[in-house]
Amino acid sequence: MSLEAVIFDLFGTLVDNWPLAVLNDMHTRVADMVGAPAEEFMRLWAEAWEERNKGDLPTPEDGIGQICEKLGVTPTADQIAAAQELRWQVSRETFLPRADALDTLAALRGRRLKLGMISDCSWEAPVVWAESPFAPLFDVAVFSVLARVKKPDPRIYLMACEQLGVKPQQCLYVGDGGSRELTGAAAVGMRAVMIRVPYEVSEATHRVEGEEWEGERVEALEEVVRLVKGGDNSAPTARWRKY
Repeated sequence: MSLEAVIFDLFGTLVDNWPLAVLNDMHTRVADMVGAPAEEFMRLWAEAWEERNKGDLPTPEDGIGQICEKLGVTPTADQIAAAQELRWQVSRETFLPRADALDTLAALRGRRLKLGMISDCSWEAPVVWAESPFAPLFDVAVFSVLARVKKPDPRIYLMACEQLGVKPQQCLYVGDGGSRELTGAAAVGMRAVMIRVPYEVSEATHRVEGEEWEGERVEALEEVVRLVKGGDNSAPTARWRKY
């Protein structure tokens, strides 16, 4: 079956995962702003990851407020708003396309391939995405916080396929393996490729539910272009590296 679409993960794929140092610093500052103990705040924040990513909390501020309630601290609404504003600030500062991302996407569009994106994320990602240079390049963007379902649930992949107007077997999926996303993509019939850039292998980064992957891998987004035969929408070539 011919290749019709390439679907990308977001964090760790199109943009870098958050460095743990940046993430921990932000959470420490957020905790201080609302009068919560930093270590306990970070522990509860991590535990509520799935709840935030599935959109179970109505607003971004609710994520902070819920943890404060569990810790027995009572910040004012202004304190919570200021803490959330810090999250917006850091989210925007770290949301930078990888060096080869935009050229790669342009090259794939030049091969008449549809482009999709699926992200497990909280409320900040859809807003920052809409402000980014990615938004006009993609045909479909599916965010778990809006879809109310996250990877590796097959429904989120099928949702993207339906919106793209393609079958899973016509899709190449590229992701860093967080949320067991590659296993999920392969299970619905997509051809799944792991991307791990060398500097993220050697540095401490935030990756939740990362998986081991015995299948194909690339080390840069630009390599995805070489997985597609030039000139038409035919299936990926066999020149994929096994690790």
